Amino acid sequence: MAKKGITAAGAVSVGPYSHAIEIDGFVYCSGQTPMDSATGKLAGDTIGEQTRQCLKNLQAVLSAAGLTLDNTVKTTVFLTDMADFKEMNAVYAEHFNQPYPARSTIGVRELPLGARIEIELVAKK
Repeated sequence: MAKKGITAAGAVSVGPYSHAIEIDGFVYCSGQTPMDSATGKLAGDTIGEQTRQCLKNLQAVLSAAGLTLDNTVKTTVFLTDMADFKEMNAVYAEHFNQPYPARSTIGVRELPLGARIEIELVAKK
């Protein structure tokens, strides 16, 4: 069982972890915050802007693995304010096609760098 680390241009790591690990045809993506790799800062103030940036970062990671968001089978969304759920959900729906991936949404107290959202996913080759 060999695992392959994936590093993507356009995604940011803020700790000692890989952007993703590929093993047995699955790609496990680390959670992506709405960090803009060009500026090194959080992208936008609204949950919509931050959700878009998280998904853009995840697309970069998937692209480095030769995949797209259409390969996603499961996501986990972490929100610091569940009042943001509706707006996050609307932006999320713009990025995925039916059948939508399985998803969990979890309310958390805080996220790295003051982000309002973090999204992780699992994709299948």
